[in-house]
Amino acid sequence: MQDQSEDLSAALAACAKGDRKALRHIYDSEAGRLVAVAQRILRRRDLAEEAVQEGFIRIWIKAHQFEPGRGSARGWIYAVIRNHALNMLRDGKREDLVTSDKLEELQDREQIDQIMASWQRLESGSRLHECLGALEETRRRTILMAYVGGYTHGEIAGRLRLPLGTAKSWIKRGLSALRECMR
Repeated sequence: MQDQSEDLSAALAACAKGDRKALRHIYDSEAGRLVAVAQRILRRRDLAEEAVQEGFIRIWIKAHQFEPGRGSARGWIYAVIRNHALNMLRDGKREDLVTSDKLEELQDREQIDQIMASWQRLESGSRLHECLGALEETRRRTILMAYVGGYTHGEIAGRLRLPLGTAKSWIKRGLSALRECMR
C-alpha cells in the first residue's frame, strides 16, 4: 500500500512538471474506482464519467498544489473528483425526471442487478464462481455489494433492510466461508 501511495505521489509531482505519462498512470490505476465514487454521488454513470474526465483535467492543472506533507496522493486525487461531482450536483447537472425517491429506488435496483450479474459473468468453471455459488444467496449478495459495488456496511444494511450488525456478520461469515472454499 505504501508503494502505491508513493507511486501516486511521484506521479502527481511528474504531472506538475508536465509529464502526460504520469497523468495516464494515475488514470489507469484509479479511474475505475473514481467513476464508482462519482456515480454514488451523481447516481448516473454518464455524469460520473463526465465528472471523472473533467476531474482529471483539474488534477492535471492543479497537480502543483499537492503537498505530500498534508495528506496522501490518493486522498487528494479522490477529493478533487468528489468535489467536482458535488459541484456538478449542486449546479443542477443532474436532472430528476421522476421523483427522487422513485429514481433512487430504480437506480438501486439496477445497480444491485448489475452487481449480482457480475458473479454470473465469472467463468463458470472458475474456483471463485463455484465458491460464491456455494454461499447462501443473502451472504453472496452482501459480499458482492461490498466488494463489487463498493457499498459500506451501513449502505448494505439500509438497502437490504437489515440491522447493521446482521449485515456485518453476514459479510464476515461469507468471507470466512469463501476463504475456506478457495483453499
